[in-house]
Amino acid sequence: MQKTRLSPEELQSNFADIHPNYTHDEAVAEAGKCLYCYDAPCTRACPTHIDVPRFIRQILHDNVSGAAETILDANIFGGACARACPTEVLCEGACVDQARAGVPIEIGRLQRYATDYALDRKLSFFEPGKSTGRRVAIVGSGPAGLSCAHELRRLGHEATVFEARDVPGGLNTLGIAPYKLDRETSLREIQPILAMGIDLHLSSPVDADRLRTLLAEYDAVFLGVGLGVTQRLNLPGEDVQGVHEALALIYQMHQRPYFECPVGNQVIVIGCGNTAIDAATGAVRLGASKVTIAYRRSPAEKSAYNYEYELGKQDGVQFEWYAQPVEFLEENGTLSGVRFIRTRLVEEGGNGRSAKLESIPGSEFVVPCDMAIKALGQSPVLELLGSIEGVEVGRKGLQVDPHSFATSLPGLFAGGDCTSKGKEIVNAVQDGKLAARSIDSYLDQKGASA
Repeated sequence: MQKTRLSPEELQSNFADIHPNYTHDEAVAEAGKCLYCYDAPCTRACPTHIDVPRFIRQILHDNVSGAAETILDANIFGGACARACPTEVLCEGACVDQARAGVPIEIGRLQRYATDYALDRKLSFFEPGKSTGRRVAIVGSGPAGLSCAHELRRLGHEATVFEARDVPGGLNTLGIAPYKLDRETSLREIQPILAMGIDLHLSSPVDADRLRTLLAEYDAVFLGVGLGVTQRLNLPGEDVQGVHEALALIYQMHQRPYFECPVGNQVIVIGCGNTAIDAATGAVRLGASKVTIAYRRSPAEKSAYNYEYELGKQDGVQFEWYAQPVEFLEENGTLSGVRFIRTRLVEEGGNGRSAKLESIPGSEFVVPCDMAIKALGQSPVLELLGSIEGVEVGRKGLQVDPHSFATSLPGLFAGGDCTSKGKEIVNAVQDGKLAARSIDSYLDQKGASA
């Protein structure tokens, strides 16, 4: 089947907001269903511990600005998290109504209603603390870095953020399917954070030499650099024209009009995490005729959340399980297909994705395609981290104290994906917030001993 390019209007419709905002009456009606639990499990399930019953009650009583303040006091990226965090397995997954009635309160949509209310009215809830004269450098302007910077300003410290790209926000701005969180919304949420007096330097990459300089020039440094490039498969034909990285494809959806974004007619996505689903559904919405996700394990072992998996199926994405790529095929210098081989578990009863696989001899097959998207996870930014003497780097990234977020090098702290090998927005926000408080304690101790 030959792909027919969609019109700009069709593309805009395809990428429309997947969960439109509540109206006032809808929000009040949903808030009225909440049981306002004491010691609420939804609050405990949220990594930033937003007081969920409180903000829902505030919405019920038409104090929407108060609800927004409650949310943002705990999670300054409450709007992004409402749209893109897996509420189904966090706050909503822990909701008492989920167990009692089988349907949780739609906490994420209520959270979005409140935070959008504040953004639409340009409400400001926080001010910088009394100046301490201390200066902290933050590397990376994603949710970990900006959360850290915001908390440091509330504590009275100067915060200077260095961002390698020409736009702030990290994956919030460029790395999430735009029907969940678009560039405009991400940048709008960042503005009140920067208005706290954060000094932002765009197009300012930090390498190992620059990091050493920052450590000498500032009282402390926080690394929120995220992850590096997509892992390579090291297979024949991997560099042929038509093979792409998932995040590179998603970036383009945020950086140019949809009708200018490249998409194949028959698309293969390799991997089955949440980013793989974003890439696959993005390809469908851009107009691909057939999109297939290939994964070397079973559906039960995929890392994508079930609601993401269901979204992919609703969009018409097909799935090939127990399929491991062995070669990218080319014809006249461009991609023509991917050769796979079937796999199976070596031992029954293996433990999920850690269970060993083996290839089944003679089971190779070819899936024709003109675009292959690698969604294999990203590697830690080892070229930056591993070259600083005194910094410990492990398999999952930079080693930090789990409570203070301090590295093994005095004055250097880190959080977010560069220490966890990739979690959720809300985890990165909490890392940044807690790291800022640890930096504050470190600076107090440093001042007392000076």
